[in-house]
Amino acid sequence: LPSPDGPAPSVSITEIRQYLRAQDIPFHDGYSCLHTPSLFTGGRGVQPLSAKAPFTLFIDKTTGSFLCTATLAEGTWQDFQANVELRHRGITPIPPASSEETEEEMRQAREDARCIWERALPLWELLDEKETKETKALFGISMVTDATLKRFGVRYLRTARSLVFPWFSPQDATLKGLKLVRVEKNGGTITYVEETLPRFDSYRNLFGLPLIGRRDTELVLTGWELDALALHQAAGVASLALPRGASCLPPTLLPYLEQFKRITLWLGEDLRSWEAAKLFARKLSLKRCSLVRPGNLQPRPLEALNQGLNVTKILRSALLASHKSIVSFRQLREEVFGELVNTEQVSGVKWARFPELNKLLKGHRRGELTIFTGPTGSGKTTFISEYALDLCMQGVCTLWGSFEINNVRLAKIMLTQFAGRRLEDQLELYDEWADRFEELPLYFMTFHGQQNIKTVIDTMQHAVYMYDITHVVVDNLQFMMGHEHLSVDR
Repeated sequence: LPSPDGPAPSVSITEIRQYLRAQDIPFHDGYSCLHTPSLFTGGRGVQPLSAKAPFTLFIDKTTGSFLCTATLAEGTWQDFQANVELRHRGITPIPPASSEETEEEMRQAREDARCIWERALPLWELLDEKETKETKALFGISMVTDATLKRFGVRYLRTARSLVFPWFSPQDATLKGLKLVRVEKNGGTITYVEETLPRFDSYRNLFGLPLIGRRDTELVLTGWELDALALHQAAGVASLALPRGASCLPPTLLPYLEQFKRITLWLGEDLRSWEAAKLFARKLSLKRCSLVRPGNLQPRPLEALNQGLNVTKILRSALLASHKSIVSFRQLREEVFGELVNTEQVSGVKWARFPELNKLLKGHRRGELTIFTGPTGSGKTTFISEYALDLCMQGVCTLWGSFEINNVRLAKIMLTQFAGRRLEDQLELYDEWADRFEELPLYFMTFHGQQNIKTVIDTMQHAVYMYDITHVVVDNLQFMMGHEHLSVDR
């Protein structure tokens, strides 16, 4: 499981700017990144980087990580400095390499994706019109035209009854991966099940990116591929879909969003997507972001298209993300109404397995601290891992800080709870359950025993920025604070 191995030594935006000036590297100040000419293209050796070269290297203002959109080289701030040193010595910088294992995994995923892509058919090329109509109705896209599906390259895989969304490299339009979406009906409820190649944590497709022109300055960012189709068709706007919907906006995607002067976030129709939109707007720079507030008359884009609502009008009514320091009730009026209409959603994400807990706590809400106490051995860790897993399975991005028991043991407990069976008796099922467990938005801090509180907070902040964590579990405070010596109450 990915672990934020304590943040890399933190670097401030001031230090980054000072370093670039000292090294004579020209740069522009962007919204969430600094733009510089790439170290990995064009002029080699010791000559200085030219301000006339295209500025294709982006340095994240919060973490110092960089991405070159021309060569797809990426790395930490330390990697960037090392490459600048290499240039000074007349050596061609080499992009930081990922591990051979990861390379092999990505190559395999690409190969699998290519095989599926070749077997999938465009929707209008199915056997007959009846099959096409039934398939479109199943996914709720009867109103989406063939021209729109063709433009975005959406296909249908008959054997898996899934829609196939391609991930093309923005560099050379080669196929890098796929997302498969199928419909599961359970009684009256319809759920969409997604699967990606490569796996979720490596799947970083901004769906629709190759269709964006260099001159586009306005963008609508959605949480779902079908919403991006609906927006383009109904309003003719440039629209992109995030790879993991409203659950996270990976910082490696920020460079691709730098060209837009105005971004409207329309992520979905519930309050969780509204909360996510506010969080993402901070990453993207509040000044250029507007948010579409979910409501009965403002459902998600696909739903708006299906209901025949005026999508352009909804986009115009988007609220500016940057709030002034002082507001009047008039500015809050809509938000207050939204909270009254959606009382169920305001109370947070409900636990699926603990109805009694929902009565007590209403649900998991951001910004709340819950403390569980009990004597040693009473089952706090066992219960809290079950409690956190319940939320995590509903898409709540979770960070664990286990200071008392090590991560391997904790992961074993959680995997057993997730599978609902004793895996030591059925080892042949291990890989299948481990693969499913790996898809969860779950991360572990690598600390153990007493820690410096500042280091722990820094790691948490780093994880919140990188993985959009909304739930942090600390087990337990006593161990983290070194509280075995009870002489001082800290």
